Amino acid sequence: MHLNKADLKNTAKWESKGYRLPAFDYEKTTADTLHNPVWIHFGAGNIFRSFPAVLMQTLLEKGAAHTGIIVGEGFDFDIIDRIYRPHDNLSLLVTLNSDGTVDRQVVASVAAAWKCGAAYSTEWADFKAAFEKPSLQLVTFTITEKGYALSRGGGSFFPAVTADFESGPEGPLTGMMSKITALVYHRYLCGKRKLALCSIDNCSRNGEKLQTAVTTVAGKWVENGFCGSGFLSYLNNSVSFPWSMIDKITPRPAESVQKILTEDGFADTGITVTGMNTYIAPFVNAEKPQYLVIEDDFPNGRPELEKAGVMFTDRDTVMKVERMKVCTCLNPLHTCLAVFGCLLGYTRISDEMKNPVLNTMVRRIGYDEGLPVVSDPGIISPEAFLKEVLEERLPNPFIPDTPQRIATDTSQKLAIRFGETIKAWETDGTLRTENLRLIPLVFAGWLRYVMGIDDSGNEFTPSSDPLPDTVRTRIKDVRLGDAGPFDEMLRPLLADDSLWGVNLYDAGLAARVAGYFTELVAGIGAVQKTLERHVK
Repeated sequence: MHLNKADLKNTAKWESKGYRLPAFDYEKTTADTLHNPVWIHFGAGNIFRSFPAVLMQTLLEKGAAHTGIIVGEGFDFDIIDRIYRPHDNLSLLVTLNSDGTVDRQVVASVAAAWKCGAAYSTEWADFKAAFEKPSLQLVTFTITEKGYALSRGGGSFFPAVTADFESGPEGPLTGMMSKITALVYHRYLCGKRKLALCSIDNCSRNGEKLQTAVTTVAGKWVENGFCGSGFLSYLNNSVSFPWSMIDKITPRPAESVQKILTEDGFADTGITVTGMNTYIAPFVNAEKPQYLVIEDDFPNGRPELEKAGVMFTDRDTVMKVERMKVCTCLNPLHTCLAVFGCLLGYTRISDEMKNPVLNTMVRRIGYDEGLPVVSDPGIISPEAFLKEVLEERLPNPFIPDTPQRIATDTSQKLAIRFGETIKAWETDGTLRTENLRLIPLVFAGWLRYVMGIDDSGNEFTPSSDPLPDTVRTRIKDVRLGDAGPFDEMLRPLLADDSLWGVNLYDAGLAARVAGYFTELVAGIGAVQKTLERHVK
């Protein structure tokens, strides 16, 4: 079996192996989409292929939609060249159920996949033509949190962003936010047509990040004389930036899944790593549970995605759902397992859940330190969500997710995943932050992780992160077996509220973090011993 439209015509061959094929006319859908596009998505990676693309396929199969998605990639063009085009824009979704069964579905809702870059003038013209269309209702994004950043830590703009300010909407443009703003400006010139720009990235206040980036670029272009002030009025009055919360664990394509597919007779199982370090394959593997909650603010209408399980609500509810997941019920637990999993030599999140100390630790972080300050969003039960995470999702042995993947960019996550909970404890009249025991242990564990030495004394390479070199400089003289004290050495770090979300001295937690760090660096095996001592 080869993943292309010609081979799919032999339906019996695929269906005999349990592969679910598209139940709609995808050739007609492609033509209709290019003529009257409704949905454009930027970020062609694995999460898009496993979730938004499948949502649209569900609508197409139900007859609730007649057009698919145009997907654009503005960062890693290898994804288009090596995955989409050789396979006629088809993907194979492999769903890894917690009972060990595997579902296989060919996804054909992507009508076109284009590169969004200055070097690809023909495809840029295609994007502009699509943005002109009155039919276009929404543009969504899964470009990671870094994709919205125009500056580092609130400082000066990145040089490439400054260059985009000076180039104007006609470019050439480098940054993704500049490209998007230019396309929206083109839509403005073609009739001021309404549109929704919706980030569905896994980051806090994603709609706000997107809106801030687009309006900042637009404002600079107005200042520099490239656009009239009417463009800013258009962005404020005719373009919406709905907030959202997305949740679906989608690991890198795994060799274990590759083996299953090969045994089926599926031939296109090659796993490759792009020049941008993206792990890709013609298939994408993911868990079954998934959640997408979106603020219902679409001035030009939207697809009936509620028929595919998307929950539409108001912004306040989206914020509560996002805080529930990101600050309490999933992301903090993932970060805890990532940090200590790397230190203890684990390569599977599910294997960590078999460690009674780590299992107890994430349960206590969720139930004891998170749930007391969670805001119930009403549409999803925090208790039920947390129970599913702890008992079904994280322990799922068939999800090949690694602590090393989750540990990527941890410095950018700590303030949200834990700092917001600390703030909530500070403002709650019945709780005292000094009763927090395990969140400070995660902080100390991350400092220990940044040293790049595991609990057996072996060096390892920490996952990519924009900040750790700064942190590592502060602790560069610490050696495994040192007795401390490290209070003064750590003081600048522990007082940095941009890192933790709060000044740990003001929160009354700095001494505890420093104390835990001292225990964690005491010698070989100190990480496991420290966990056993404090988690109980």
